[in-house]
Amino acid sequence: MRLFFKKYSSVIASFILLLICILIDNFNNKLFENKTIRLLCFIISYLPVALPVLRYAWKELLNGSFFNEFSLMSIATFGAFFTGEYPEAVAVMLFYSVGEILQENAVAAAQKNIKSLLEVRPSIARVLRNSKYIEVAPEKVRVGEKVQIFSGEKVPLDGIMLSEKGNFNTAALTGESVPHAIHCGGQVLAGMLNTENVVEIQVTKLFCDSSLAKIIDMVQNATERKAPTELLIRRFAKIYTPIVFLLAVMITIVPMFFVQNYEFGKYLYRGLVFLVISCPCALVISIPLGYFAGIGAASHNGILFKGANFLDIISKINTVVFDKTGTLTKGIFKVQQVVCIQIEKNEFLAMTAAVEKFSNHPIAIAIVEYAKNLNFNKNFNVDKVKEIAGHGIECVVDNKTIAIGNIKLMQKHNVLLPDKINQINESFTFVAINNQFAGYIIVADEIKETSAQAVSELKQNGVNQIVILSGDTSPIVEKTAKELGITEFYAELLPENKVEFVEKLKKNTQNAVAFVGDGINDAPALAFADVGIAMGAIGSDLAIDVADIVIQTDQPAKIVSAIKIARETAKIIKQNISFAILVKILIMGLGTFGLAGMWAAVFADVGVALLCVLNSIRVLKIQR
Repeated sequence: MRLFFKKYSSVIASFILLLICILIDNFNNKLFENKTIRLLCFIISYLPVALPVLRYAWKELLNGSFFNEFSLMSIATFGAFFTGEYPEAVAVMLFYSVGEILQENAVAAAQKNIKSLLEVRPSIARVLRNSKYIEVAPEKVRVGEKVQIFSGEKVPLDGIMLSEKGNFNTAALTGESVPHAIHCGGQVLAGMLNTENVVEIQVTKLFCDSSLAKIIDMVQNATERKAPTELLIRRFAKIYTPIVFLLAVMITIVPMFFVQNYEFGKYLYRGLVFLVISCPCALVISIPLGYFAGIGAASHNGILFKGANFLDIISKINTVVFDKTGTLTKGIFKVQQVVCIQIEKNEFLAMTAAVEKFSNHPIAIAIVEYAKNLNFNKNFNVDKVKEIAGHGIECVVDNKTIAIGNIKLMQKHNVLLPDKINQINESFTFVAINNQFAGYIIVADEIKETSAQAVSELKQNGVNQIVILSGDTSPIVEKTAKELGITEFYAELLPENKVEFVEKLKKNTQNAVAFVGDGINDAPALAFADVGIAMGAIGSDLAIDVADIVIQTDQPAKIVSAIKIARETAKIIKQNISFAILVKILIMGLGTFGLAGMWAAVFADVGVALLCVLNSIRVLKIQR
């Protein structure tokens, strides 16, 4: 309550004093028969709300800025006092101050999502040094050190889980309330909340390089990158304000040369009304606030815009180009099927895994991981290992020539494959022993749960062209595209091929192109597209740095949320511009001819600004 009165004390005092003055003025004229006393009483009611505005006007004047909302309000109210319209002079400043307070509250509401993100920043890290855990600032922890996190504490830095298992709430980072279980060896990110037992992690990044630090930096800097509409309004206000000030002077002076019974006070009042109406604060405040609210709503949904300008761009997107692995799919390869014809299955798998240990390819890693649980104790003598990029591995195992890889490697060794193989569109790892077909292992990537939903909703929201560009083989890309309902796809592409394709799409001026990816190889295309969207949880640092928008949850469906938020923001900003200009033009015209007084001017300024601000913060209520 004390804070309430402290914040609103000047407005409350001014309102009560103005009300008393008006009552005396209307019901006890004897007290105000003395004009000096009447003037002093209204000045006393004026000062609580006027002093802050006059102070700002003076500071701006010292900085070389005369044409601003503070000077407009000051001159308008001085003029109202000069013409004897004391109640209206106080009312203009009072309602202007009320409007400013309400606008501050609206800005605070828009900032709430971003402030909550900043509050996620951990204050301490419990690090193991000299055989005991000590509390230090996260910024002082080095890579490789062990950190302990108690239940209910935030993870201070990015790291690898050393404990057997931990459960974490990632809502602050991703907007998702579903808890995540992370096992030993899994990645833990700064800002996650440990919900159960005490866990230990090994730090993999300095705090300044952590996911959380980058997120905070992106959101804080986002408001510095202005949208074209926002920049236009600011330039417009700088030109518009001196012009309307000159017009107000002309409304006061010019009639002197044309009107027979010219009354200076009468036309000065009209000029002052025009001056109050013309104040551009409805546009200058509500439009940046609209973009700010859009960025806040997006961050609450796990979508980080690196600038307000990208809200404008993505609202116009009609073409979306997807990378496949790690973007539409999970990027996690798993063995789906094992078929062998020469040797027993466990021996076949154990031998294949013994060879694949020499490769870092995701498919090789998946096979090795799958074979770990085999009860097969035979040791294989693997020799003369040669990995051929884009083909597979050649080697000698127990004096037998072994080839493990794709169909190209089989063709190189003239291995005859069964006819049915050519009719199956899966990721095949073929195995040949002494140039004879010995079997195959199907290793496939899983499609993300929201990928199909994303494609469907993108089509519903006016995206008329959806394309997959992938470095993977054609059968795998075709299968993924078919499952997701995408008809246009291109496979076996290098990074430069992806850029060439995006460039080709951009040559059509009707296209607004978004590229969605996660890997280092996607970075050139992300940078070249009209808007680059990176998957932030598993995406490479380079992809995240280059992208304009980062999806923290890695869910493709969030792209639809980003488009919806951007379009709603654009719609609200257009509404604000149209409403503010129409009302101001109407009341300016009426005021010029004496048909609108200071009360109408107050509505045209403060009322319109407030309505525009309230309209802007509707963006905050957009949820996925």
